[in-house]
Amino acid sequence: MSKQKNPNQIHIVLGLGTSGINAAKLLQSEGKNVLVLENYSNEKLIDISKKLKSDGINAILLDKPLHINNFKDWIGKISSIVVSPGIDWEHKTLKELRGKNIYMQGEVQLAWERLSHIPSIGITGTNGKTTVTNMLHHVLKLNSLNSDMGGNIGKALSKIALENKAQNHKKLNWLVIELSSYQIESSPKIKPRIGIWTTFTPDHLERHHDIETYFNIKRSLLEKSSIRIYNSDDKYLSHKRKELPEGIWVGINNQSSYSHHPKYWIDEKGYIYEDQIQLFNSSILKIPGKHNLQNLLLVTAAAREIGLAQASIAKSINSFKPIPHRLEYLGKIGKLVIYNDSKATNFDSSLTALKSVPSPIILLAGGLLKKGDCMTWIEQLKQSTKGVVLFGVSALDLKKSIVKSSYKGEVIIKKSLEEATKASINFARTTNSKTILLSPACASFDQYKSYEERGEHFKKIVKNYGIKQ
Repeated sequence: MSKQKNPNQIHIVLGLGTSGINAAKLLQSEGKNVLVLENYSNEKLIDISKKLKSDGINAILLDKPLHINNFKDWIGKISSIVVSPGIDWEHKTLKELRGKNIYMQGEVQLAWERLSHIPSIGITGTNGKTTVTNMLHHVLKLNSLNSDMGGNIGKALSKIALENKAQNHKKLNWLVIELSSYQIESSPKIKPRIGIWTTFTPDHLERHHDIETYFNIKRSLLEKSSIRIYNSDDKYLSHKRKELPEGIWVGINNQSSYSHHPKYWIDEKGYIYEDQIQLFNSSILKIPGKHNLQNLLLVTAAAREIGLAQASIAKSINSFKPIPHRLEYLGKIGKLVIYNDSKATNFDSSLTALKSVPSPIILLAGGLLKKGDCMTWIEQLKQSTKGVVLFGVSALDLKKSIVKSSYKGEVIIKKSLEEATKASINFARTTNSKTILLSPACASFDQYKSYEERGEHFKKIVKNYGIKQ
């Protein structure tokens, strides 16, 4: 990249999260004049801004909502704006700035423009994408392929671009990139070698407004991918098959049970097949749930497209461990099995967890509700649970919906996760339940900074009860 031609030109980065910080550092490394603007202000952000300033990057904490007036001092000097994924791409202010012909892109696209020479795998979907991303990266690494993983999980893609530059563009064989709808929407130039679509259910509708908009954003990634891999077991994707670009389909049932035969499937003995060629038994995967068999097939299809031998894939999968906070087995309190599924931030993800662990279950749920239909989730509660302990800001709304459905188990509300966990243990013992499952079906932002923080807190809480592996 060339040095800044006009020193008066400013490259603005919106947001002081991980993606914003690394985008600013990447631009600075190219000799550009960078300014970071952050809407909020707190002690942590003040420390981050001071550190950036010591590194020569100006950062301003506006402490007020995003507005066109925030840019008035620089409006004639702005060369580009990089938008962090936490900011709505269709925000009124961003539209006004685009109307002034100011070039705008997401952090992922900024990095992609520096990394597009490296073959990449773009993984998207409502649920399952984190497991697929981690599992595929694990398989590549164990097969001596130099790969890096980032995007919506792990490193910001800009950090990978920075590291790649620092290593004089040392050869990476593959980039494994998890991509949220927010990142895809703001990064239309990204074109993966392989695109994987794990699942599709209503989510993020508070931002995308309707399911078709959300679907079309996800589809745009697959349309730009050279090789496309889809999950036949996802009802919505299967229903939309004729509208989707041609690709490879996978499904966990016998090939003959589908109207359109998937290329990768599993027979009644658990063997994975590629068309009619037997590869290996799916029992090598040590994490529970049919959804994880779907994830395994998606990974297998991608690994085969990359050129890996079936024995090499199987050996790698055998050593793959569960992702923290995603149906993470924590151990037992007496005979009670404890699972941490804090990453389940919507009804569909929590529903999957309920189907995957031993029942009867006492479910811990709650937090900040997203838009979405809860009825299928509640029907699964009736089948899998003897009781529900709710916590967080949406607990009362959830209880009303559950009770209204004539749910026969008891529904308890507690203020905090700590109180809810204590109640769930007592509840499970009195009802002879087998499992305590934290699978909130809600975002964490009412009480925590992230689902990771919520999950880590849960692990600390149950540790105090003498949990054993």
